Amino acid sequence: MISQTFTIIIERILTQSRKVAKWQRIYEIFLNCLCSFLNFASLRLCVFALIFFIPVAAQKVAILSPDGTETSRSFAERLESKLSEKLLVVDQAMSEAAFSSVKTDDPFNLTLEKSKTIGSAIGCDLFVLIRSEIIRRSASKRPLYYESHAAVYAVSSRTGRLVFWGLPRFEADKMKDSQNLLYDAVGPLALELANKIRSTAKAELVEPSISAMEKPPDDGSPSAKNFRPPIPYRRIKPEYTTDAFLYDIKATVDIIVDLNEQGSILRTEIVRWAGYGLDESVEKAVRSMNWRPAERNGKPLPMRFLLRYNFKKIEKE
Repeated sequence: MISQTFTIIIERILTQSRKVAKWQRIYEIFLNCLCSFLNFASLRLCVFALIFFIPVAAQKVAILSPDGTETSRSFAERLESKLSEKLLVVDQAMSEAAFSSVKTDDPFNLTLEKSKTIGSAIGCDLFVLIRSEIIRRSASKRPLYYESHAAVYAVSSRTGRLVFWGLPRFEADKMKDSQNLLYDAVGPLALELANKIRSTAKAELVEPSISAMEKPPDDGSPSAKNFRPPIPYRRIKPEYTTDAFLYDIKATVDIIVDLNEQGSILRTEIVRWAGYGLDESVEKAVRSMNWRPAERNGKPLPMRFLLRYNFKKIEKE
C-alpha cells in the first residue's frame, strides 16, 4: 500500500519528464530504490515483531504439586486444564519426573539458582507450584467450619524469580462446599496467571543488565584487611505475616542489597523466596533501615551484600 502511494506521487511529478530518456532512467532507478527500501523496512519490522512476539506467545508452562497430596493434585489438574486453553502446558507426568530429579530441601522455598535448574530440567519457561489443603477450623463466635485454600507459586525459569504468588481460600460449613468454592476460582486464577506470565515474558526480554559491584571479602583474605562491612544504624526485624502465622510457615528469605558509598540503597533483589508476604516484609524492613556504607582504610565504597532472614511460627503467650 505504501509503495503504491509513493509510485502514484512520483508518476505525477515526473509525467512530463518521461519523454526525456535521461529523466526516464532517473525515474526508474528512483522507484526501484524506493520500493526496495520499503520492502526491506517492512521485512525488518516483521522480523522484529516475530522476535518479540513469538517468545511471549509460545510460553511453555509446567504445573506441579510437589507435596503429592490428592487435594493439591486435584487443584493442579483443574488449573492445568484452564491454563492449557491460553498457554502451552507441559505434560504433568513428564514435568513431575523432571522436577523430582532435582533435589530440594523445600520446593516452596527455593533460591533463584535452584529454580533455574528446575526450569531447565523440565524444559519450560515458567513453572507453577501448587499446595492445596482443606482445613477444619473453629472460632469462638462461630461453629466448626471448613477452609479450602491453594498456595500458588509461579516461577520464571529464566531468572528463578517468584513472579506471582496467590492464596485463594474459601470457607463453608461443609467440606465439599468449601472445596467447590475453591474449584470455582480456578478459571479467574488461570486468566490472572496467563496475563502475568505474558507480561513477565515481555519484561524479561528488555530487562537491563546489572552492573558489577564489589562484594564483602572472605574473612582472613588480604582484601579483608582494614575492611568494615556495611551495617544499619538501627536494625528492623521483618514482620512474620498473618498468612505465614495462620499456615505455620517455616522459611528462609535471602535478599541481595546494592549500597552506594553514601549508604543509599540502589537495588534489592530477593534471591530466595517464600511467598505468604514474607518476601515483601523483608524488602520493606531492609529499605526502612538507614545504612552506614562499607569502608576500606577509612574510605567509603559501594558494596553488594547478602542478608538472610529465617522465619518460623512462635505461639503468642
